Amino acid sequence: MTVINSKEFIGNQQRYFDLAIDEELFIKRGKNVFHLMCTTVNNNARDADSADNHYIEKNELLAGIYKDIDTFYANR
Repeated sequence: MTVINSKEFIGNQQRYFDLAIDEELFIKRGKNVFHLMCTTVNNNARDADSADNHYIEKNELLAGIYKDIDTFYANR
């Protein structure tokens, strides 16, 4: 685990991005602390026509939430 300040991060971004691949990196800026971590991205996840696309649109999410709320209150 490494903790650095924002000026150090800005001055050495490449170094810290490379470091974040193998270990946890925290960047302190004022009272806030940000956690920088590395993850791999599947190129198919960006493809809207991909068969393994598991993303839903905002409207679909809201419709499901409203349905769950209605069901909850109907069963009370």
